[in-house]
Amino acid sequence: MKAIPLILMGCGGVGCQLLQHIVSCRSLHANLGVHLRVVGVSDSRSLVVTPDIKQKELDDNILSEVWRVKSDGSSLSKLSGFGECQVFSNAELRTEMLGIASLLGKSTGLALVDCSASSETIGVLKQGVDLGCCIVLANKKPLTSTLEDYDKLVSRPRYIRHESTVGAGLPVISSINRIISSGDPIHRIVGSLSGTLGYVMSEVEDGKPLSQVVKSAKSLGYTEPDPRDDLSGMDVARKALILARLLGRRIELSSIRIESLYPEEMGPSKMSVEDFLNSGLVKLDNNIEERVRKASLNGNVLRYVCVIEGTRCEVGIQELPKNSALGRLRGSDNVLEIYTRCYSEQPLVIQGAGAGNDTTAAGVLADILDIQDLFP
Repeated sequence: MKAIPLILMGCGGVGCQLLQHIVSCRSLHANLGVHLRVVGVSDSRSLVVTPDIKQKELDDNILSEVWRVKSDGSSLSKLSGFGECQVFSNAELRTEMLGIASLLGKSTGLALVDCSASSETIGVLKQGVDLGCCIVLANKKPLTSTLEDYDKLVSRPRYIRHESTVGAGLPVISSINRIISSGDPIHRIVGSLSGTLGYVMSEVEDGKPLSQVVKSAKSLGYTEPDPRDDLSGMDVARKALILARLLGRRIELSSIRIESLYPEEMGPSKMSVEDFLNSGLVKLDNNIEERVRKASLNGNVLRYVCVIEGTRCEVGIQELPKNSALGRLRGSDNVLEIYTRCYSEQPLVIQGAGAGNDTTAAGVLADILDIQDLFP
């Protein structure tokens, strides 16, 4: 049985779902001849580790307790004294994590799995690269930091996987890498990469006011607690940057043209979430309604998309033909069209659920297993 050691950084929705997947898939993985050995789990304030890093792991009872504690909104520090584990505070977290990486990195291919939404993990990940660790990311921020940080993280390309940074569990990154490796030049990518904005655009197409649609999306759990985090387009811009850099574009996040669905005067620093939902949103209805009408007269629909073509990299609302893959998109699915020499007239289309903790965690789990094929 091959044991795969890992440290999980981030115990939010995706991280906790990943732990549940790991526990529930024990029998499946045993049939594959592998065992995922979770040696550490951290949130922003605490690190829980097994006392014997080389031989033992955080057992499934501890992993279940991690899920329970984080579901209650508590810190992992509450696990102090629970089962066979040690808990380190924020001041010791980085040192202890790098100590584990130094001990297990080169010898076992320890996977540093980042399911956080923080930039604070970048330093540990970069040092992990030097220590021979594998890097598995759902967190977009490390790959959308400076080019210096990006270059370091991808300096050992066979030892990093980040499928879930774009399109959750959809095979976006792997498909692009295969095309690049084949020598088929990619000259254009167009995609709807936000389940939230995909839902919003398809609903306003049906004649519903933007304000009503956003409130419905929030009640369904599609948006962040502050819907402006989705409506700003920044999440899509980060995904676009990851794809652009994958194609060799040497650009920063600030280089991307981003269309926000709300004006600056309705931003978080100017207006509370409550005021935005109750009085701000309704002021945006007429503009979107008029754009939907004009697009319809042209036989088109509106979609919030990213476009990468040549030096162009932008995200925003575009008119697209109703009968295109993006035009037919409904609900919260993601769609990506990839145009290459071979896929020139009919693009390669990747479509499916591109959001959700469950789907994203499944993609992370697949990446962990995939990267470990490099080690005996």
